[in-house]
This record gives sequence, C-alpha cells and structure tokens, in this order.
Amino acid sequence: MDNAAQLTSKARLSGLKVLVIDDSKTIRRTAETLLTKEGCEVYTAIDGFDALAKLADHPPDIVFVDIMMPRLDGYQTCSLIKHNKAFRAIPVIMLSSKDGLFDRARGRIVGSEHYLTKPFTREELLGAIEQHVNPNDAAAH
Repeated sequence: MDNAAQLTSKARLSGLKVLVIDDSKTIRRTAETLLTKEGCEVYTAIDGFDALAKLADHPPDIVFVDIMMPRLDGYQTCSLIKHNKAFRAIPVIMLSSKDGLFDRARGRIVGSEHYLTKPFTREELLGAIEQHVNPNDAAAH
C-alpha cells in the first residue's frame, strides 16, 4: 500500500471504536496494535462476559469476536449483541482458527456480518472494517 492509500485508510478509520473479544492475549494485542496504527480507538475483552460489560461503557462501531472462548463463546456473545436493541446495528465479525462451512453458517445464523480465519492479515482486518462500517463511504473510495 502506498503512502497516499495509507493516509486515506488512516483518515477513514480515525476515531473508529473497535471492540476485540478474544481469550488469546496474542490475538488481542495484534489486532489492537494494527488498528491503533490506523487511528482506531481499540477496546479489548477476554471473553463474552467481559465484552458485554464494556459494550455498555464504550459502544463500538464494530466488534471482532473469537468463536472459541471459555464461559461465553463467540456465537453466544454475537447472539446477545444482536438481540439487544441498543447494540443490534453494530457489525459483528467472527474470528476463528477453523475455516469450516459449518462455522461460517452458524456465525450467520447468530447475526454476524463477516468471518475471518486466524491468523488474519492487516488487509483482511481493515477490509472487514471498511466493508461493514459506513459502507457508503467505503463504496465511494
């Protein structure tokens, strides 16, 4: 990506609130580092319960949630977000180390907008955000 494209991407994502829910510290830190560099405000949660507490305090523009987590998994977390009137419009992107058709379908059933396989690239992460947050703005660029 050249500098002009990077600046445009950074300007578009600047100030965007992103919630990353994953029980892996490595995944949380990787996503946080990548997104912070793009100007996003990043909040992290270690599981669904932690995330639901943070949602109310810091409503995000987009949520990335790992599927396999203890206590409250990604499907349950996504479902709870989508069944809450205050949060249902927030795009939810599922994260999984498995790239199975069943997992993708189950993600759609609970209301997720997108599915990324871990490990994800910077381009995949940013592409998912640009596709689901302000799609009109993303289409105009």
